[in-house]
Amino acid sequence: MKQKARSTFDPKAFLAKVGKGREQLDYQKNQRVFSQGDAADAIFYIQKGSVKLTVVSGQGKEAVVAILGASSFFGEGCLAGQSVRMASAVTMSHCSIMRLKKQDVISVLHEEPAFTELFLQFVLSRNIRIEEDLVDQLFNSSEKRLARVLLLMANFGKEGKAERVIPKISQEMLAEIVGTTRSRVSFFMNRFRKLGFIEYNGGLEVHSSLLNIVLHD
Repeated sequence: MKQKARSTFDPKAFLAKVGKGREQLDYQKNQRVFSQGDAADAIFYIQKGSVKLTVVSGQGKEAVVAILGASSFFGEGCLAGQSVRMASAVTMSHCSIMRLKKQDVISVLHEEPAFTELFLQFVLSRNIRIEEDLVDQLFNSSEKRLARVLLLMANFGKEGKAERVIPKISQEMLAEIVGTTRSRVSFFMNRFRKLGFIEYNGGLEVHSSLLNIVLHD
């Protein structure tokens, strides 16, 4: 009895090449990928660059709910039945993004276990991050929350080499993410710089010593 041939499907290669249901898109900084309320008929995979997700309340107040870098999916809510976008997605730098049609993604999830595993790992990691963000918001000071955001953006604590110099980000946006005022962010950033935790050298350079703020009770 012949054994079934082992699948040679490579999810990384699948996400790197244009093909059936897959379209590669290039965006400049501050371009909108989709807007809150748009029809949700595709998911997106960041090949290069970073994207912020924002929501606007009925009163017009905007909040940044996530900042995503390379190898991240977004817009995946359509796979769970969302018919419209619950957030807006805007690029924070030059980006290369793969757009994958909803029905084609569903087919690949059913047919290719390697892709399903990769996608599930991302979804679980995102869920853990959301839980950590909630705990952070409920129990930590705005100073600790700012330090954690900077460390996450610099990739400290994740697999791979930390990116000590992070993309340019305004203090207004940091304030939105942290949930505080711009003046407080400015105060803490100056304090971090004086303590040697961060530097400004053509970009924001984050040192691992910033962990002292997060770990200190």
